[in-house]
Amino acid sequence: MTKQSLRLDDFLPYRLSFTTNLVSETVASAYEQAFGLRIAEWRVIAVVAESPGGVTQQAIGLKTRMDKVTVSRAAVSLIARALLERRPHDADQRSHLLTLSAEGEALYSAIVPKALALERQIFSRFSAAEIARFDAMLRQIDAILLEDAAQAAPS
Repeated sequence: MTKQSLRLDDFLPYRLSFTTNLVSETVASAYEQAFGLRIAEWRVIAVVAESPGGVTQQAIGLKTRMDKVTVSRAAVSLIARALLERRPHDADQRSHLLTLSAEGEALYSAIVPKALALERQIFSRFSAAEIARFDAMLRQIDAILLEDAAQAAPS
């Protein structure tokens, strides 16, 4: 029987994680310096901004793949900074909806151009076709893993 070996740097899940961490560190550093936001706080703001009627913390966790403690801590911090507002959830009394305050909307409007500029900077050495293919591959990986998780979940 032949022993299998694994070279970490050639293992695609590791490479994806490594690159994701590099990108996240770059983005986090930029947001921290410019806006005093951690990456989890920025993600919460972005999801809330995309949800004009409000969004639950649970929905934020599902959309961002952040755990509920991370989402909760980010939300508490943003509420304390008056960037988010919490209001009752008419359809579910056990949860609440988060919306951007006027200050949160202003901050989001200030961040978006910088976020898009940072994205352009990171991917500036790739053609539009390469970026589109990369995006399509990431979405394929997402779909495969989400499908596998759904099939593995107990009924």
